[in-house]
Amino acid sequence: MSNPLGKNRILIVDDEESLREILSIMLHREGYLVDAAIDGAQAVARMREITYDLVISDIKMPRLDGFELLRHIKERTPETVVIMITAFSSTEEAVEAMKRGAYDYITKPFKNEEIRLIIKNALERRALRQENQELKKELGKRYSFGSLIGKSKAMQEVYDLIQKVAGSRANVLVTGESGTGKELVAKALHYNSDRREKPFVPINCGAIPENLLESELFGHEKGSFTGAVQQKAGLFEVANGGTLFLDEIGELPPMMQVKLLRVLQEREFRRVGGTRDMHIDVRLIAATNKDLEIEVGRGGFREDLFYRLNVIRIALPSLRERREDIPLLVEHLFRKLTDTEEVRVSDGVMRRLLDYHWPGNIRELENFLERCVVLGQTGEITEDQLPPQINGRALPCPGQIDQIPETGLDLDEYLGKIEKDILLKALEKTGGVRKKAAELLGITFRSIRYRLAKFGVEADGEEEE
Repeated sequence: MSNPLGKNRILIVDDEESLREILSIMLHREGYLVDAAIDGAQAVARMREITYDLVISDIKMPRLDGFELLRHIKERTPETVVIMITAFSSTEEAVEAMKRGAYDYITKPFKNEEIRLIIKNALERRALRQENQELKKELGKRYSFGSLIGKSKAMQEVYDLIQKVAGSRANVLVTGESGTGKELVAKALHYNSDRREKPFVPINCGAIPENLLESELFGHEKGSFTGAVQQKAGLFEVANGGTLFLDEIGELPPMMQVKLLRVLQEREFRRVGGTRDMHIDVRLIAATNKDLEIEVGRGGFREDLFYRLNVIRIALPSLRERREDIPLLVEHLFRKLTDTEEVRVSDGVMRRLLDYHWPGNIRELENFLERCVVLGQTGEITEDQLPPQINGRALPCPGQIDQIPETGLDLDEYLGKIEKDILLKALEKTGGVRKKAAELLGITFRSIRYRLAKFGVEADGEEEE
């Protein structure tokens, strides 16, 4: 039975009539909807028809005592708050009831104000718990898609795109840096499609030797090569009707690119050593951390295959491009690692996590949290658990590059720019005082003076060594 007035509904259970009447009158005046039962058995019968927010029950009653009633409530409606009533001389029983799930207890004789306060606190706690549960459900709906977590605009756009294309047969190319969750996107596409009951088959193209890759993908006939002692189905066959996920597609050797292109064009293939074409129904999702368009320009990746794969592209942002998701990810990943309800992170520690550039993205964040679990073994991340690169004790290189340009690199000029940038940042932090800047960088005053002069930099706040 629902409560149209939105008032809290309370059930009083006691075999003493005068006590039931006193509590009923008092709680009616407080604005609660109140029912009463003479014992546990009658209370159980009432609760088959009505869900109560709070139950106040005596422990010693005929037919069904308070302990049995408490057990029934926790099994049927665990969100119902239970307060036990006991004689002053039997508080041990009330404490035992709390161990079994009761919220609190009151002793006879009691003061009305005491009961009002206990009930008020109990119902406020219940409302807060329900609000938190609803909030977590809402966060789950709005900020996740499968195992993907994030409330940032960039991730919301990814979710929208997954939703739109999950049911399509079109090939999808997932791009993004290592550790951004490309396989999670592939799984989200598969499990939100009508192929969800069929296999999801992942393979890392860069992890299998080139001479074994063809057999792995297409299978082989018995005796087709040394070691082929029996017929073997390839991953395309295994994934038939479902989804094949080709991770690190940019590592695919040129000859395999040709064979894959034929499969995508004809929807058929042959096993190694076979003579019969095999037709398949497979949705292909590929992923790469490389820029395939650059690879095409260099001749490292076939242009026609690129266009076949790049029908729909889902570009995953790096973690540093979605810093607002870090608190949500920390909570989600920490719960996954420890099965705890919450993780405690101070503002200072969270600021460090938000400021760090996370070159390894979500994978690096998860590895860091796993380290915290092993070292801390509590539901809290503390300052001393932070590794140097996150704690600011190890300075990341501001000019980090992924690869040497084709035209080469002037190393002295490059390192000089980095050194000058660090010196200027140190001076900015110390208000132009060179001695303090030198201390900040762990060098002597004479050294910083020489280095600044080398770059023609003047500083305010002069002071001699």
